Amino acid sequence: MASGLTTADSTAKLLSDLKIDAGDWPPSLVKNLHLLSPDQIQLGKMLLEMGQCHLFQHWAEPGVDDDQKKAFFIQLSKLNSSYPGGLASYIKTARELLADSKAGKNPYDGFTPSVPTGEVLSLGDDNFIKFEDVGVKEAKNAAFVLVAGGLGERLGYNGIKVALPAETTTGTCFLQLYIESILALQEASSRLTQGTCQKEIPFVIMTSDDTHTPTVDLVESNSYFGMKPSQVKLLKQEKVACLDDNDARLALDPHNKYRIQ
Repeated sequence: MASGLTTADSTAKLLSDLKIDAGDWPPSLVKNLHLLSPDQIQLGKMLLEMGQCHLFQHWAEPGVDDDQKKAFFIQLSKLNSSYPGGLASYIKTARELLADSKAGKNPYDGFTPSVPTGEVLSLGDDNFIKFEDVGVKEAKNAAFVLVAGGLGERLGYNGIKVALPAETTTGTCFLQLYIESILALQEASSRLTQGTCQKEIPFVIMTSDDTHTPTVDLVESNSYFGMKPSQVKLLKQEKVACLDDNDARLALDPHNKYRIQ
């Protein structure tokens, strides 16, 4: 009993120090607040204010599943830091978009499509060659970004799409062809600018949880297909939380009440 009182007293003091009134908080969360850091408690407060009480309603008593509860808030903190404006902004934006969709609002209302002005080029003519030379010269100041977060399942391929063969004669994969094209452009750009201070064109590959490791393995096992490793940056995109309904309630994993889906 003494231990229980100590935990309750420490929780009350922590809430007082944080100037938080937890009177209407789910009791299952309040009982477990001693497991959380002040920043995590503030995150919990924000989620409750955003109508996410369901996340904590089925928490076990203190001493049961404590490690999973801590892991849950680690996941919440990561989701909060990976979205601009945090989870509060994510939930608010989601509610607005869901409400607009339900009401049948067209996000393009008020916009008038128009054909932009520009040059119409014919392959191989003098004007085409002139602009091509300008583009190749400027390529040394460019960077390439390849979005490669998806698998090749819809294509009947059991692997990452960038590993698919681009042609059947040599079996050269798409990523090799892409990199070799950048290197050829880099060489041509240097040649047209009289080779003054040859610049390496940066190449960024955006991956996902599904594709990151296979993509790293692909480039490393093939010596980056001739590119310098310092030119290539792999950027793994983070996931966002799933939503359970039109009220933008964060969805819990049906197999784990301590994990966001």
